[in-house]
Amino acid sequence: MTHGHVPRRQFLRTVGATGLGASAAALAAGSGIAQAAPPGSVSGGRPAQGRGTALPYPTVQRPFAMPGIKDQDWTGALFVGEGESRFALRVGLLTETGKVIREKMTNNLWRIGPMAPDGAYKEVQVSTDERKVTPTHLEALREVIAHPEQWSAAEVSDATAKLPSLQKQYDDTQSQKHTIRVRYARADDGSSVVGSVTALDDDTTVFLEVATPWGEDAAFALDGQNVTGSAPGLLQTSRTGHFRLAPAEPADSSGCYASIADMIADMTGATTGAPGTAAAALRYRLSKGRALTFAATVGGRPPRLDPPEPHEVERALATAEASVRRDNLTGSGPAGRAADAVRDALSLNTNYDKNHQRAFVMWGWGGGGGLFTGWDSAFDAIDAALVSRPLATQHETDIFDADAPPNQVPLKGPRYDQQNSGPMHAYAAWRLYTKFGEVAVLKKAYPTLVAYYDLLPEWDADGDGLLETPYFGDRVGGRGNHLGLDDSPVYADYRRIPKVGGSGDRRDNTDLTDVALNSYYALLAETLAKMAEVLGRTADAARFTAHHETIRRLLNDRLWHPQRRLYLSRYLDGTWNEVVTPTVFYPLFAGIATQDRAKILVREHLLDPEEFWGEYVVPSVARNDPAYCSGGPVHPLSEHFKFFDRYGEDTAPEQWKGAVWPPMNATVYDGLKRYGFDDVAGEFAARSTAMYLDAWDRDNWFPESFDPVPGQSIMDSAVDSAWRTYSWSNAMAVQSLHELISDNPWEGDPSGIMFGTLSLPGTNSIANVRLRGHTYAVSAGPNRTTLVRDGSVVFRATGARIAVRNFLLRASGVSFDVNADGRVDIEVSPERGRARRTQVRAGRTHVEL
Repeated sequence: MTHGHVPRRQFLRTVGATGLGASAAALAAGSGIAQAAPPGSVSGGRPAQGRGTALPYPTVQRPFAMPGIKDQDWTGALFVGEGESRFALRVGLLTETGKVIREKMTNNLWRIGPMAPDGAYKEVQVSTDERKVTPTHLEALREVIAHPEQWSAAEVSDATAKLPSLQKQYDDTQSQKHTIRVRYARADDGSSVVGSVTALDDDTTVFLEVATPWGEDAAFALDGQNVTGSAPGLLQTSRTGHFRLAPAEPADSSGCYASIADMIADMTGATTGAPGTAAAALRYRLSKGRALTFAATVGGRPPRLDPPEPHEVERALATAEASVRRDNLTGSGPAGRAADAVRDALSLNTNYDKNHQRAFVMWGWGGGGGLFTGWDSAFDAIDAALVSRPLATQHETDIFDADAPPNQVPLKGPRYDQQNSGPMHAYAAWRLYTKFGEVAVLKKAYPTLVAYYDLLPEWDADGDGLLETPYFGDRVGGRGNHLGLDDSPVYADYRRIPKVGGSGDRRDNTDLTDVALNSYYALLAETLAKMAEVLGRTADAARFTAHHETIRRLLNDRLWHPQRRLYLSRYLDGTWNEVVTPTVFYPLFAGIATQDRAKILVREHLLDPEEFWGEYVVPSVARNDPAYCSGGPVHPLSEHFKFFDRYGEDTAPEQWKGAVWPPMNATVYDGLKRYGFDDVAGEFAARSTAMYLDAWDRDNWFPESFDPVPGQSIMDSAVDSAWRTYSWSNAMAVQSLHELISDNPWEGDPSGIMFGTLSLPGTNSIANVRLRGHTYAVSAGPNRTTLVRDGSVVFRATGARIAVRNFLLRASGVSFDVNADGRVDIEVSPERGRARRTQVRAGRTHVEL
């Protein structure tokens, strides 16, 4: 369902610098996540207590305290002590009707951040208002009632009947609303936190809860106004971890309980909870503006921890908050605002893998139940690499240690039930190499990816060298699941073909030779060839390079529609699948489109507002395709709610019938950059980022998908509580960040970087970007582009906009390729010697200085 009128986006509004030069006294904080160590050495200088030997990639130190624990547990902190003993601290909120808000908080999350990806600082606001009914919902119903000539009689009747009850529900919710602000800062050696919970409304009841995060054994007790706990190590049972919570003031009531259920019952007053040692809670009633401060720690022996002075806690929190922008991804201007949002969103979704003892990025569905090994998680790794090298590396490493899903081919790593999981995770692992030089991740991923690759021919139903889409049945919600394209109309009419032989995967083949699937097939071949070169496997590299060329030739011969002048999927009988979606651009992403065809795709199709272009790009099916917005009534005369049908129902631009889907946008953007369409790529990134910021600024959501027409709010599937914090949504804003500075995963020296933009509006800056052992900041505007490396200006261009790629700065000099929209004066400072200057004209120039 769509909502009310959205004010024109504020993407062009330039904001002030957000802490690029801020300074504050350092909070004595441990990183919690160790930095990468050379292969074979101890990560972070301290071995992780876990599965045997130290690992050659970043892992998590012990003991540690990390705000955030698991799915949507966003007011909590995780403590891991001796032998992998685990403790959880949560802040719970009680509604006036006696409901406890303590986990699974997607509905109740109101504000996010600022926060740091390593847990050094975290801030959220949580409310009793779940936003199930919003002013926009009510405005939508009023729109129908006020303009009956534009709607059917049934729709007007439905809106008229529902408005009073929904208005009352909304009014009751607002009158009973209670909101809290929760903040954490990690302190000492990383094993402690200080925190506060502030009531933003009168008569707010909260409680501090201590238990174990996943039902492990522990024993908790009250010690005056404090709570103590101990738990055996899960990996080293002979070791015991100890925990202590020290609030600044005594609780109004407290207790220790036999179970979480008993604790909740007692805290809500429903019944008297059975006493015991499995959990403890301290209950407080706070007036508006009152802050409860506390400290908590974990250690190998019972820790001493005095109740903290509130002013000391507030000072530590303020210092830690200031350090978020000083030490992490940040920026200014529209794209800089997006940098802050992406940092906070990914930090929010940073979770702990209890099985492999690492951090990872939680995906969507309001949680996801742990690490998701499907293709979506590859976008999370790429996006997280801008925010935190340890997080991105741990996340992608976790993918290749994950167990095979039930009833699938017994491969570890990416899900074989989604054929582009392998290609996308190969691409993600390769980008960790181009960004950071992460050879260890390549070594870990490569064997799984090769085995995965060698199974793919079982989906070549006719043996011609191109793959047909697997058969996922005739059910709704999965016919295109091999590409994460669930119900894309491309897959509506495929026919089942019995499969003979194969790997043991029980699914049959179909008769649809799929442009998107074969593009990913080519991408996987190309990426494996690059990996093989780095790993010294020359024979493998030659094999994969040759196969990439074969797929390129076959796809161009058989899947280019000469009359329609675009790539289309095709049935085995030679007839064309005429549905046009953004997958027609995927051959650019895979590097298999010819240059001439790439220009046709971009100039004649992507930029055509009748097909894909517009203020909101890119719809999941072309605007002039019969499937576009075919999911429900369309009301072209309605001023605000063109797609609004009725409250609580899907809308015309549902997921695969027009909604803008972040993974598609990210794929199209990368294809544009790969083929050098720098002007279009910048405009595309600006539009994607604007849509992301609309949702972030208005609701502090980063939803799975967006409406394709200006004036619409987030569609119904995004508004539903399960879709408000979808991790891959960040791919929308990351496009602008990659416009400003990025690795180059496609051609040239893998250590060369790209920076600058021809099309992002205004002047934008981004800072604290780590690439290849250096920390970068970039500022790019209409007349000046500046690159700062490790605190020193190394590149400055004045006179026009530029886009630079293959930038290699050495002691002996510098080389790069530049695309300028006018005459530009360039000054570069190499690692040694004097600054060097040159001037380039509009267009493309290779420079050696």
